[in-house]
Amino acid sequence: MNKIISKEYLSAHVVKLEVEAPLIARARRAGHFVIVRVGEKGERIPLTIAGADIVRGTVTLIVQAVGVSTRKICALEVGQALTDIVGPLGQATHVTKIGTVVCAGGGVGTAPLMPIVEAFYEAGNRVVVVLAARTKELIILEEQMRAHSDEVIVMTDDGSYGTKGLVTNGVESIILREKVNLCITIGPAVMMKFVAELTRKYEVPTVASLNTIMVDGTGMCGACRVSVGGQTKFVCVDGPEFDAHQVNFDEILMRLRS
Repeated sequence: MNKIISKEYLSAHVVKLEVEAPLIARARRAGHFVIVRVGEKGERIPLTIAGADIVRGTVTLIVQAVGVSTRKICALEVGQALTDIVGPLGQATHVTKIGTVVCAGGGVGTAPLMPIVEAFYEAGNRVVVVLAARTKELIILEEQMRAHSDEVIVMTDDGSYGTKGLVTNGVESIILREKVNLCITIGPAVMMKFVAELTRKYEVPTVASLNTIMVDGTGMCGACRVSVGGQTKFVCVDGPEFDAHQVNFDEILMRLRS
């Protein structure tokens, strides 16, 4: 059992939980994720580790209530516990000092982007963050992003906050004004597809963190398989990050719809 130490609503349906998990807190790196469960017969849900505190022995999870299992997790209060947490899983982000890094997050995809932004910033890169959502109320972690980056650009579909437009508009505005050495994108699959198409045009290396359906998290079930460069990869063990220009996003979107 992993006790919940703190709980905060980032928006109406997005909750940040700080959870006791000392071993995972010590071992995690940017890009890692965990699989959590509520109840002995509960569904196994993959969640990116949005942060960790080694001293407190806790990890931070950000959850959007979209289905039965995520609503159960979001309904937990301080002092209650997740049945179990397995991790850290997946491959950590390859962080190096490369120059200017653009980090583009859409909606709740901002959560897994947070530790990556921190890691590249601490490595001495110029980090520019593009946050995008449908409306102002859905923008999360803006203050934290500003504290760990050189610039934050906010895009909203309806223009209720920041600049009206899509995440691709924000990314392109940066590419047009300065040399970008790397783009990292996390969010809905369709968003990452169009970011990848944009950066391919400008020959900017791009990494996408994929959010496919996942069951066991150890590469055995094959539910998270994707095609990357014409080869089958498993997001849980080979990813979750891949060269976005090699990912078959149309296949991912088809499988997500099914």
